[in-house]
Amino acid sequence: MDDNHLGDFLRARRAALRPHDVGMPSHGTRRVAGLRREEVAVLAGVNADYYTRLEQGRERNPSPQVIDALSQALHLDEDARAHLYRLAGATPGDRLSPHSTGRVSPALRQLMDGYPNTPAFVMNRTLDLLAVNALAQALYSAFTPADNLARMTFLDPAGPTFYTDWNRAAQATVANLREATGFEPDNPRLRELVGTLTEHSADFARLWQSHTVRGKTQDAKHFLHPDVGPLTLTYQAFDVREAPGQQLVIYHAEPGSPSDHSLHLLGSLHATRRQDRSQHTADQPTQPGDPHR
Repeated sequence: MDDNHLGDFLRARRAALRPHDVGMPSHGTRRVAGLRREEVAVLAGVNADYYTRLEQGRERNPSPQVIDALSQALHLDEDARAHLYRLAGATPGDRLSPHSTGRVSPALRQLMDGYPNTPAFVMNRTLDLLAVNALAQALYSAFTPADNLARMTFLDPAGPTFYTDWNRAAQATVANLREATGFEPDNPRLRELVGTLTEHSADFARLWQSHTVRGKTQDAKHFLHPDVGPLTLTYQAFDVREAPGQQLVIYHAEPGSPSDHSLHLLGSLHATRRQDRSQHTADQPTQPGDPHR
C-alpha cells in the first residue's frame, strides 16, 4: 500500500470512464485508458494543473465543493463519494484507532446468541470476524480457521467452492476492504492484510487496483455448504454505534424455502456435534493430579 491514496483513487476512477460515458467527444489517439486529466478538470470545473497536483499527491486537501464536483465528474456512487471525502480528510473525527474496534461488548454477544435460527456475526472494517453465534460458526465451518472474510475468500482452499458465485464475492470483498482505507489508511492490520493477500493472490492484486469502493448494507449471498448443500441467504448489516467500525451482520433465509430448511438442519447438525464433543470430553478418564477430578 502506497501513501498517495487520494491520487490513486482519482486515477483509477478516471481510467474507468470513457468520453461517451460522460457525454464528451473523443479526439485524437489515446495513449491510456479512460478520460484525460484535462477532461476531468473540465467536467469538474477546476483548473487542470490543480487536478494534476491532486493525482500526483502534491495537493491532498481539496475543499468540499471540489470533492462534490469531482464526484459528479467521475460518476461516483454514494459509497465512492463518501470514500473520496475520507481520502481528502474532509470528515473530521471519522478515523479510528486501530485498537478501538476489536472488543465486542457482552450485550452484543448476548443479542447475537438470541438468534438461534439465523447466522449472526460482528466484524470490523478489515473484515476480521470478532464474534459469531452458533449458527454462523456452523455456516463457516468449512474454513480453517473462520477468522477473516478476505483471507477466507482468497486464500482458504474452501473459498472457491463455498462461494457459489466466487467472482462476485471476491469483488465485493475487495470493495469492502478498499473502503476501509478511507477510514484507516495507516491501520497496521489493514496494511498487513492487504500485503499478504496481494503477495499470495493474483486475483486480489488485480481487483485491488480497480479502487472499487462498496460498503456492506444488504444483499443476497449464494453458498454451497459441505453439510447441507446450496444456501441462498440475504443479509442486513448494522453499524454498532457504541463501537464505530464494527458491524453486526445477520443472515436470513426466506421462510419456508429450501434454504430455510437447510439452515435449520445445519443448526441441528452443529448442535449435535457440539453435544457429542462435550460428552466425549466428559467421558475421558481423569489423570492423577487433575484439578477437575
